[in-house]
Amino acid sequence: MVGQYVLADTPESFEKAKIALREKVYFDRQTSDVGDLYCGCRWTWMGRSGGRIDLKSCGYEVRTDSNRAQRIEWEHIVPAWVLGHQRQCWQKGGRENCKTSDPVFRVMEADMHNLSPTIGEVNADRSNYSYGVLPSTPAQYGACPTRTDFKQRVTEPRDAVKGLVARVQFYMHDRYGLSMSRQQQQLFMAWSRMYPVSAWERERDQRIAQVTGYHNPFVTGERTWTLGHKPSREGLAGQGTPTRRPVEPPVQVAEQDGSAPVIGNSASKVYHLPVGCPSYEQVQEKNRVSFGSAADAEAAGFRRAGNCR
Repeated sequence: MVGQYVLADTPESFEKAKIALREKVYFDRQTSDVGDLYCGCRWTWMGRSGGRIDLKSCGYEVRTDSNRAQRIEWEHIVPAWVLGHQRQCWQKGGRENCKTSDPVFRVMEADMHNLSPTIGEVNADRSNYSYGVLPSTPAQYGACPTRTDFKQRVTEPRDAVKGLVARVQFYMHDRYGLSMSRQQQQLFMAWSRMYPVSAWERERDQRIAQVTGYHNPFVTGERTWTLGHKPSREGLAGQGTPTRRPVEPPVQVAEQDGSAPVIGNSASKVYHLPVGCPSYEQVQEKNRVSFGSAADAEAAGFRRAGNCR
C-alpha cells in the first residue's frame, strides 16, 4: 500500500490485477454477448489470467500476427506509456524501472478499472496510440470494427465500448492527476454523451469496487467531466495533499436495532450501512471500523460507499 488514497484491497501488481479480474470481474463473461473489449469476441479461459479467443464468434480475421490473435491479453485503456512517461522512473529506465522503483506507477499499472480483456493482436496494434475517429480507415480484422491508423498513431474502438473507454479515461486522469489535451477531452466528452453507461459497465464497476473498495465515479454518476476538469488526484498518495472528495449527504435508512453498526473500511475510508449497502459484509476484518451512525463515520473522515442504495 502507498497510503490511504492508494487503496484497500487493490492488487499490488499488474500480474495480480489480471488474476483478480479473471476471478472476480470477468469470470462469467467469456461466453457473453459483450465479448472482448475491441471486437466482441468470445474466449475460453486458460492459465491463471489468459484465454484462447474464439475468432469465429465475432468474424475476426487475422491481420498479421496469428499467435497474438489467438489469445486474450489485458489492455490498458490509458496506456502504461501515458501513465509512466512523465515520471522520473520512466526517464531512467522505462516501464521495467518504474515497476521496480516507483510504487505509484505500480498502483496505476494495476488499476483494475483501466484494464479489460481483448484480442492480443489488436492490443499490440493499438500500442500506446491515442483514441480518435477514423472514417476513412478500412476494416483490418474482418468483422471486428476497431481500426488503427499506424501513420497517425490513432485507434478508433468499436462503438459499443466508446462510452466505457471515455469514462475510464476520465477516471484515470482524475484519480492520478494526468494531463489530457483539449482535443481528447472533447472527444471523450462526446463519446460519453453518445454512449451512456450500459448495464454491463455498471456491473463491471460494481465488481471491481468490491475488490478495491472504490468505484469509477464517472460510471456511478458521482462526477461529470467538463472541459478543463481539475483532477482530484486521489490516487497520488505522497505526491502532495490529495483533493478530498466532498462528503455526500447521509442516506435515510430504517431504524437500526443497535446490533448492526455502520462499518468503515480503514484502508479506503469508505463506510457501509447495514441496510442498502451490498458490500457491508465484505470489508476485511483487519480493516473494519465500527460507527454508531453514518454521521459519526463522516465526522471521522469516511465517505459513503458508492454502491449504497
